[in-house]
Amino acid sequence: MSFRGVQPADTLKGALAALEGAGVAVQKVSSFIETLAWPDPNDPPFLNAVASLQTLLQPFALLELLHTVETAFGRVRSHTNAPRTLDLDLLAHGGTVLNHEKLILPHPRLAERRFVLEPLAEIAPAWRHPQSGLTASDMLARLG
Repeated sequence: MSFRGVQPADTLKGALAALEGAGVAVQKVSSFIETLAWPDPNDPPFLNAVASLQTLLQPFALLELLHTVETAFGRVRSHTNAPRTLDLDLLAHGGTVLNHEKLILPHPRLAERRFVLEPLAEIAPAWRHPQSGLTASDMLARLG
């Protein structure tokens, strides 16, 4: 879904630049992977990527910044799984394990999502899930 004529890859690059402008260092970025929209594959396809960030922000402050960047790029939270211009998920924050109504870390469905694990394994194959102990590569291999 383009926003104001901007293509999804440019939106992702712009979002990463906005994070850097807010003082978050972008250390690595995976390849961009296009996947069918979910739950409705008739919606515009998704463009997925994973970035490794370095920040002094704590998890809730980082999540708030991610939401601010999404809004700046036209994200409107109308209903669950609605098409959107940008969706920035906080997958993990160091080894933090958190179960709060507004934020669960690591992301609760990380190990089930090929569109997350492929780019994660590309930039951080040895990253370990703090609860399961599995690496990103291990989790990807389990998906078959």
